[in-house]
Amino acid sequence: MPVPRYLSETASGHGARVAARSRVTTDAPELSLNGIWRFRLSPTARVSDDMASPGFDDTSWAPMPVPSHWVLGQNGRFGSPAYTNIRYPFPVDPPHVPDENPTGDYRRTFTVPEAWPREGRTLLRFDGVESMYRVWLNGDEVGVATGSRLVQEFDVTALVRPGENLIVVRVHQWSPGSYLEDQDQWWLPGIFRDVTLLARPDDGVDDVWLRTGWENGAGWIDPEITASWDAYPVTLRIPELNVERTWRSPADVGRFPVGDAEPWTAETPRLYTVTVHAAGETVTVRTGFRTVEIVGDRFQVNGRRIVFHGMNRHETHPERGRVFDEDHARADLAMMKRFNVNAIRTSHYPPHPRLLDLADELGFWVVLECDLETHGFEAGGWARNPSDDPAWRDAYLDRIERTVERDKNHPSIVMWSLGNEAGTGANLAAMSAWVHARDPHRPVHYEGDHTGEYTDVYSRMYASVPETEAIGTDGSSAPLLGCTPAQGARQRTKPFLLCEYAHAMGNGPGALDQYEAVVDRLPRLHGGFVWEWRDHGILTRTAEGVPFYGYGGDFDEVIHDGNFVMDGMVLSDDRPTPGLHEFAAVVQPIRFRFDGGTVAVENRRRFADTADLEFSWQIEQDGTRVAGGVFALDAIPAGGTTTMPLPGEHIAAEGETWLSVQAALARDTAWAPAGHVLARAQHDLTAARPEASRPRPADWHDAGGTVALGIGEFEGGRLVRLAGRAVAGPRLELFRAPTDNDRGESTVNEPEHQDSAPGLSNAAEWHGLGLDRLTHRLVSVQEAPGALRTLTRVAPAASLHSVLVESVWTLLDDGRLELRVEVEPSPGWPSVWPRIGVRFDLPDDGGSLPEVEWFGTGPLESYPDSRRAARVGRFTSSLEDLTVDYARPQESGHRSDLRELLFGPVRLTALPDLRGRRPGFTITRHTPQQVADAAHPHELPASRTSYLFIDAAQHGLGSRACGPDVWPDFALRPEARTIRLRFDSPAH
Repeated sequence: MPVPRYLSETASGHGARVAARSRVTTDAPELSLNGIWRFRLSPTARVSDDMASPGFDDTSWAPMPVPSHWVLGQNGRFGSPAYTNIRYPFPVDPPHVPDENPTGDYRRTFTVPEAWPREGRTLLRFDGVESMYRVWLNGDEVGVATGSRLVQEFDVTALVRPGENLIVVRVHQWSPGSYLEDQDQWWLPGIFRDVTLLARPDDGVDDVWLRTGWENGAGWIDPEITASWDAYPVTLRIPELNVERTWRSPADVGRFPVGDAEPWTAETPRLYTVTVHAAGETVTVRTGFRTVEIVGDRFQVNGRRIVFHGMNRHETHPERGRVFDEDHARADLAMMKRFNVNAIRTSHYPPHPRLLDLADELGFWVVLECDLETHGFEAGGWARNPSDDPAWRDAYLDRIERTVERDKNHPSIVMWSLGNEAGTGANLAAMSAWVHARDPHRPVHYEGDHTGEYTDVYSRMYASVPETEAIGTDGSSAPLLGCTPAQGARQRTKPFLLCEYAHAMGNGPGALDQYEAVVDRLPRLHGGFVWEWRDHGILTRTAEGVPFYGYGGDFDEVIHDGNFVMDGMVLSDDRPTPGLHEFAAVVQPIRFRFDGGTVAVENRRRFADTADLEFSWQIEQDGTRVAGGVFALDAIPAGGTTTMPLPGEHIAAEGETWLSVQAALARDTAWAPAGHVLARAQHDLTAARPEASRPRPADWHDAGGTVALGIGEFEGGRLVRLAGRAVAGPRLELFRAPTDNDRGESTVNEPEHQDSAPGLSNAAEWHGLGLDRLTHRLVSVQEAPGALRTLTRVAPAASLHSVLVESVWTLLDDGRLELRVEVEPSPGWPSVWPRIGVRFDLPDDGGSLPEVEWFGTGPLESYPDSRRAARVGRFTSSLEDLTVDYARPQESGHRSDLRELLFGPVRLTALPDLRGRRPGFTITRHTPQQVADAAHPHELPASRTSYLFIDAAQHGLGSRACGPDVWPDFALRPEARTIRLRFDSPAH
């Protein structure tokens, strides 16, 4: 049996397809065909069409919910999901796909009610099917369609009948369309969005587009109505604005003012309900009034430059895949708003249409992207790339047309994007020309147009901070990617945005504040979109039934790209990562600047004043609140600044005094309750006091055996007990379980990234140097009155590099036990280090470690290039909550600038070194080596020991998994460091 011919055609489909049109609310009848269908999977496309016959017996077929993906929720019965980032999971032979092509057949009957209109047309709508599908109704073929994330409608007027009907759909996993859908995500076949039967009256509204604008307090509408003469007169009403407009014929329809209207912006998402009444139908559109324009190199809405604090958002759920759930989507967007996200790039396809309704309602700037990516051709130098092949032109144009037409009424959409990582070529230029002709009021974006031949904004991925700065600097002659000097000059005349930056894979990203600072300073720069919003983990189980979130390779894929799909600011189980908290702190809409006895409060919002916020303050002494109150402030206009005096009392003679100020919601919103904090800052009011010097012990002599110093017990120079609790340490630790960024093989070769070795990851360098397998040689143990000193040489096998560690324990007059650790590396270490610290092992002794309390930064982790969300205070946490369960275990949980730590019966006080640098701490249940060896959290061994790390320094995080390395200021080069700690037991 031959493979169907349409599986080798590049066109977007054929049959009774109808023109793309807007998605609006209508009072015309609709019938959902969602539900349980009968399903059969064949391993090949060479399957008989006999199942389309009404008499076919499908009783042996399995039940299958629609919408769903057949590879999810079926215990592997119908195959498994597969993840690739760039590579096609089939031979690159466009437009052909292999005969081994999983093909799913769906059947169900449905009843057309007696009240269904006999006049007019009946359409059959599919909102999303991956990847190509063929449809029959009552035994007759309807048509073939592709475009997995794009709506498709068929005219079935002549085939549908009153009473019972049979619909049959054949879905091929692979098709010519698959070459255009090589997005970085799971391959998930099936009917995964809604299927609906639509009654379309002859005298109804086939399509409506309410182009809107706003200027100087007034709005306007330029309507486009597609309807037959029988539909007229047509009346448009906006009750809130007392607007009623009636047109007697199509020739009467035209632009008109609506008078005073509140504008729509992402900060003030004011929507108006508009009804359009025709003879046979009433449609409803929620619209907003805003004007989008580019003025010089500024991207503006309603006359003001905007900055995108955005996220790239895939549709993904650990159990449903891309099947839409409105409650989950609303919660998703509400979380974005709570974390100061103001923009969404719909990577890399149009989302479910209801998501855009939510974006209109809650307030987001949206860059809507077409369902297009051909990234797999890059490895071959873009040879045979469809983007420049005339045979694919119609398919490209079909995709952009259906993208724009469906969603053109949404005020949240301020830019159209042609797609992602599809090279460049004439077909993309044709798409852009079509959009410019159809919608001249919204700019066109496409990152791959590096020279700016057919797009309106300059866009880049993962440009470093210096490169971003050079792009935004007037007069800069620094070369731009792929551009001649003339082309670079042209690109610098356009607004610039980072369509992807700050790759949020695992622990990270770092340097968010550096990007924000350069965007603040250079108005050509308009922010960007973090890659990406959430992890794509799929909930699965081990053979023993242990649940975990699977990634590439966990489903026996032939080829895969590992955990590169776990690169979100939100974990698969909906938990925000520390990176998201850092993002919220960096882009917060209110900025506080302290100067002497005043604080300047800047409203960084472009359109909204601060009437919706309450400003408060509190003073803490050594982490304990001693005073607080609310600032009496008039509303600060958008972009405005006001100055307030600081409370000057309550500064103690000893200890630390910190003033905290914050801006919180004054009332409930649709996305957060009153009291939710949008912005905060701290100011150190501590009076400067010099550290009293202490004499160092003298009269050292060789020692051994058992030594007791206060609460500490030592054997052979090694600590064995503190306050009666078994302890081992301190042990030098230079290794950390590599983060995903540490594992990134940098290709950056720029002076500002001189710590990178292109093509070699930091993790590989660290393993090569043996930092994960250090050995220790005790050189000497010495004793003095009330003191103990050890000298240890630490080095990996097969290495001449070493570190000399001197540890001095001293019993102080007040009974506390002080530890001073001096770390001195030998010269010539060739790589940055992950950390410089010491480790203490804390066996459980049959119990478990109680909650951990500390005075320092928190409540979440912080690292050298990711600490804007950290604040100084007293915090409490369970041991489990101190670290993050990333999908691939890695370094996490470090908290900088420790002052005091209570663990069990022991209190540890951390002292700054001579340069004022305080150490940080981490407590985990596993060693870095154990964490590094595990591919998933459930693979970590059971542990009856806790490990306390006190780090003089940690290497930064960066974004090297897909982007720039750690900035040199935050890179940890081998160096001598000092750690000073004091121990006592409050219970004694």
